[in-house]
Amino acid sequence: MKHLLPHDRPREKLVRAGVASLGDNELLAVLIGHGSGGSSAIDSADAVLALAGGVHGLTTLRREQLEQLGGIGPAQAGRILAAVEIGRRTLTTPEGQRPQFLSAADLGAFLVPRYGAYPVERFGVLLLDTRYRLMAARLLSVGTLDSSLAHPREVLREALLAAAPVVVAFHSHPSGDPAPSRDDVQLTRRLQVAGEMMGVLLLDHLVLTRTSYASMRSMKLL
Repeated sequence: MKHLLPHDRPREKLVRAGVASLGDNELLAVLIGHGSGGSSAIDSADAVLALAGGVHGLTTLRREQLEQLGGIGPAQAGRILAAVEIGRRTLTTPEGQRPQFLSAADLGAFLVPRYGAYPVERFGVLLLDTRYRLMAARLLSVGTLDSSLAHPREVLREALLAAAPVVVAFHSHPSGDPAPSRDDVQLTRRLQVAGEMMGVLLLDHLVLTRTSYASMRSMKLL
C-alpha cells in the first residue's frame, strides 16, 4: 500500500497488534486485499466508507454500488457483503432457544439486527405461540427502495399452516425513518380485522430501520 511503512499496513498491523487495533478503513482494507488502478486498498476502503456514510451504513450497500467504486471489483464486493452478513448473523439467537416477546422492546431487539438494515424494503411475520414464544419467522416479500408488496392473506396463510395463534408483522424502511406511513397503518388494520375473523391475534406491527423501530401497538395504532 502506498504511503505506509510495512509494519503499518493493515494486515501486518493486525498480526502485530491484534484486530482491535485496526480502524474501520483498515479492517475494510484487509477484506479488499490489494489496490488496483492506482488506488491502494486503504483508498478503496475510504471510498466505501464515504459511500456508506460510515461503518454502520455498510449494511445497506448493494453489490452494484460497491462495484462502481475504483478498486472494487466483483470479488472485493463479494467479500465485503459476506463480512457484513456474517456480522449480522452473530446477532441472531443461538439455535435451540425460543425467544419470548413480552414487549415492543423485545420485538425490536430481535427484528432490527435481522431485518432492519437492508437497502430495499422487506416484509415478514413472526409466528408465535400463546405464550408469545417464537415458532418461526417468515420473510414474505422483498420490495424496491421504498415499497414492498404485502397482503393479509399471505400473513394468515403462514399462521394457519404453522398453527400459530399469534403473529407479529414487520417491515423495513430503507429511508431510515421508522414513522409508519398511511399505507402502513391501513395494512395493519386490515391485518387485524382479517386475523380476528380467522382466530389469529395480530400482536404488533413493527416498522424497522437499521438502528430503530416503531411499534404500531405502542403508538396505539393497533
